[in-house]
Amino acid sequence: MQVDVYKIDGTKSGETVELDPKIFEIKPNDHAIYQAVRSIQANKRQGTHKVKGRSEVSGGGKKPFKQKKTGRARAGTTRSPLWTGGGSIFGPTPHEYSVSLPVKVKKLARKSALSYKAKDGVIKVVEDFKFDEVKTKKMSSVLKALEIEKQKTLLLTKGTNQVLVKSGRNIPKLEIREADKASTFDILKNQVLLIQKSAVDSLQQSLKN
Repeated sequence: MQVDVYKIDGTKSGETVELDPKIFEIKPNDHAIYQAVRSIQANKRQGTHKVKGRSEVSGGGKKPFKQKKTGRARAGTTRSPLWTGGGSIFGPTPHEYSVSLPVKVKKLARKSALSYKAKDGVIKVVEDFKFDEVKTKKMSSVLKALEIEKQKTLLLTKGTNQVLVKSGRNIPKLEIREADKASTFDILKNQVLLIQKSAVDSLQQSLKN
């Protein structure tokens, strides 16, 4: 699959790059995508929710009033969930939500997401660019020149460029990730996939079996 390489001014550079059909033209596996997104979302949960049970609240020990002849329902402790200040019944306790997946399933999910993007024609390859200083305005001008400033965009780079990341972090519809670390969820939740030319090989190498 041949894709044109664009300059940052929005014009075609005359170059093309080859996108591996084993990555960008496979039959998408929706179940693998579902498992990957579920795993990513679950792994973000801290699982630190906690309420106190009847054994953890203060009070109790002494029977609050005698068993009979009070006209009230019998009670053995003020820690009872029926009492104000008592413990909670079946409340949440800290636990793990993480879901682990085989590496092959994760790769299949990413390939499937990339194939969907390629099929929709929303993958753009741009020449490598970097800024000398942090400038949100420069990043905005690049997106505007490529006519994608109004769409949610994922920019994939080779390695981390902090100046580039900081230049784009205040743009609401832009996310910047290292090509070999972008997750299935990152790819799917954005409308346009903008890949720097040098990052194409890095992305493809990370997905080879």
